[in-house]
Amino acid sequence: MNLTGNTILITGGGSGIGLALAEQFHQRGNTVIIVGRRQGALDAATAANPGMKSLVMDTADAASIAIGVAKLTADFPSLNAVINNAGIMRPEDLKQGATADAEAIVATNLLGPIRLTAALMPHLLKQPAATILTISSGLAFVPLALTPTYCATKAAIHSWSQSLRYQLKDTKIKVVEIIPPWVATELMGEKPTDPRAMPLDAYIAETMQVLATDAEEILVKNVLPLRNAAKGDEAGFFKTFNDSLSRR
Repeated sequence: MNLTGNTILITGGGSGIGLALAEQFHQRGNTVIIVGRRQGALDAATAANPGMKSLVMDTADAASIAIGVAKLTADFPSLNAVINNAGIMRPEDLKQGATADAEAIVATNLLGPIRLTAALMPHLLKQPAATILTISSGLAFVPLALTPTYCATKAAIHSWSQSLRYQLKDTKIKVVEIIPPWVATELMGEKPTDPRAMPLDAYIAETMQVLATDAEEILVKNVLPLRNAAKGDEAGFFKTFNDSLSRR
């Protein structure tokens, strides 16, 4: 991916990986627009990064996406890249038989990218070159049993990204999947200090290096054991992985 000269939309850009990527692209001279649900987080991000743009948009809501895309494509006609980053991760006890968390996770993590990409597609197809970036997870390949629906949505995003890439192979749109390991953010409300998590700055630095290549999957070293688990004893890896994290 060309890391300069783009107009980039980043969902969930007010915090975590989304904000860190936004800052990196902003520093490289790209026009960066961050969107999210929380006006305060967006305002703080743009205040810290003069020139960065923002828009409140709820990617879990189809009507909000439609309104947001209409405004974005009108205000930023050169928009040529989107990073589908917005996501939520919640622990679930499947024995309880409740589905509210699962439905919210699916709406944000899976339907959000699908709807946003569909809404942007006519605009992106008109660009001289464009990139659709999806954020999946190492947990798409080895699920963390504590967060079943989150992992399922990331597995679905991986599969969907593969199909999207194939369907767009004869166009000028590239599809890139970013596959993070456990990164030190506050995704589940925890303090980003667990020594087992990859520091955010280290993750972003390595990710930007890989993004500069023509790779279709953006893999840092820390995520390779998860991404490649199916090549070995996948069932054994799943048990060891989940047993170790259950002792958090």
